[in-house]
Amino acid sequence: MKILVINSGSSSIKYQLFNMPSKEVICSGLVERIGLNNPEIHYKSNDHKVDRVCRISDHKVGLEKVVKFLLDEETGVIKSTSEISAVGHRVVHGGSTFSKTVVIDEKVKTEIKELFSLAPLHNPANYEGIVVAEEIFPEAKQIAVFDTAYHQTMPVEAYKYAIPNVFLEEHNIRKYGFHGTSHKYVAETAIKHLGKENSSKIITIHLGGGCSMTAVKDGKSIDTSLGFGPNAGLIMGSRSGDIDHSIIFHLVNNLGYNLDDVNSLLQHKSGMIGLTDGLSDYRDIEAEAIKGDEKCKLALDMATYRIKQYLGSYIATLKGIDTIVFTAGVGENSGTLRKKVCDDLDFFGIVLDDEKNDVKAKELVEVQAENSKVKILVIPTNEELEIANQSFNLIN
Repeated sequence: MKILVINSGSSSIKYQLFNMPSKEVICSGLVERIGLNNPEIHYKSNDHKVDRVCRISDHKVGLEKVVKFLLDEETGVIKSTSEISAVGHRVVHGGSTFSKTVVIDEKVKTEIKELFSLAPLHNPANYEGIVVAEEIFPEAKQIAVFDTAYHQTMPVEAYKYAIPNVFLEEHNIRKYGFHGTSHKYVAETAIKHLGKENSSKIITIHLGGGCSMTAVKDGKSIDTSLGFGPNAGLIMGSRSGDIDHSIIFHLVNNLGYNLDDVNSLLQHKSGMIGLTDGLSDYRDIEAEAIKGDEKCKLALDMATYRIKQYLGSYIATLKGIDTIVFTAGVGENSGTLRKKVCDDLDFFGIVLDDEKNDVKAKELVEVQAENSKVKILVIPTNEELEIANQSFNLIN
């Protein structure tokens, strides 16, 4: 069975075509800078690799170009769109409505649209990907996999905010959490690797442009750092993470900001960009810190300090810790950041092996020292494979 996985961003489409249940990747690629200057499409199969700059005005055009590659006589891997049995879509926000993967129908599409206001940068693009895929692959089942679904197992004391009850009861204002597809994939990979008896209490740390942590008890999310929206918790590439909300009122009431200005400030101009005066890529920040840039040094110290705060909190929540998992672009590739996070945590039984940690992980790697009581794993995330797995399981 061939399952195409589509991950539509605001200006991009990531895609992979899987042969299931063998999990073989038939082809993969990326369409980026949709609607912007110099859009690019990347396509890779076992026999061909194509990188091309072309005109891509919207997601429909982008997906149509992907399909042309799939069907092309020279580079293609299918002879007809009817060979695609299902299209799995990443949908960022499922609200309280969706706690599991679903087959998409008109009712599901309507409910995804109703959640646009909760994820304005992501859900509209995810929805557009669904509409376009329905048109291009009319015979395929369309499947929605929600980033928030994995966190629906959180207990009420973890997801409810201390504001009047009416806001939860009538307006569904609560912690939802994100990156759930990634956290689920790496937690289950860790459990499979270590065995259930050795991985009851896991903390997964997803570090990329967006960052989040999740406390996983017996395979289920019981708390996570992102909240109602994707701006809470850890310090991120351009997002502030946790701040005192009094700052928002001060900016509006005393410094002349309006709410749109504040939203832009906290989502696009804060985090590592704000702390370093313009850098968001951890590779650049680490390089400048090594050269002695004090702002970059402080930014890294602040980012790791926040991660340590959440580690301590989640160890208390879990009543112990068996395993820590680092994942996503920064978590998988930055031995420097992993070391800064784990330094001086030996009182928790967390001891890193510097030599093992000197790695950019392409597969699961254990990087703890021999005397560490806690396993420290680096696991490359694979959201597309997780979406393919969930899609396959649902329709079978």
